[in-house]
Amino acid sequence: MPSADTLSRVMGMINPVALQRSFITWMKDCHTLTDGEVIAIDGETLRGSYDRSKGKGTIHMVNALATANGMSIGQLKVDSKSNEITAIPKLLDLLDVKGCLITIDAMGCQKKIAQKILDKEADYLLAVKGNQGMLEQAFDDYLRIDMLHDFDGSSYSTQEKSHGRIETRVALVNRDLSVLGDIEHEWPELKSMGTVASIRQESAVATEQDVSIRYYICSKELEAQTLLEATCSH
Repeated sequence: MPSADTLSRVMGMINPVALQRSFITWMKDCHTLTDGEVIAIDGETLRGSYDRSKGKGTIHMVNALATANGMSIGQLKVDSKSNEITAIPKLLDLLDVKGCLITIDAMGCQKKIAQKILDKEADYLLAVKGNQGMLEQAFDDYLRIDMLHDFDGSSYSTQEKSHGRIETRVALVNRDLSVLGDIEHEWPELKSMGTVASIRQESAVATEQDVSIRYYICSKELEAQTLLEATCSH
């Protein structure tokens, strides 16, 4: 049985790019992506990777996960969390994601990344936050809280009860993008805007503090159920 030091030396001699490509080829043989499958791309900081005594900084990775079975289909190491934006297109270049729905958190909500996903013949589902301030403001101006109960569009909800608490999730999808104004035309092939509300309450009536709202844009004519399932699996 090789010692830990021996294993470490051997692994250190392997070309990481060649290993990455071999890993992805192997994963393609293990798992064939199906049309419409959800691929979640996310950044991750490896626990215990920081070692001050050896001068080793924290290791950040960008992972692509097939959410249907929780299988990683590719990953790239990045120098820092801020470099995820440039790493995502490089990771996409290594993957065959044709026909898939690619979900990325707010850091990946970039026009160039959206176009890259389309170039790979896939669809994007991107979370919207403050890094796209005008887009987030357009969502804020559009959404009314009563829409969670009475919405003229695609809607879907689930409810779970656990430990005396009720959690309700509501997804809304609007395809009338005129409410975004000129922003509608800034994002490539944008077809849907989505809202997911999570309501966690312990009393009979939910308060404002019990409600969290998330926004999404998508290049696909999405149904609300697909939106909720895709975002919950990210």
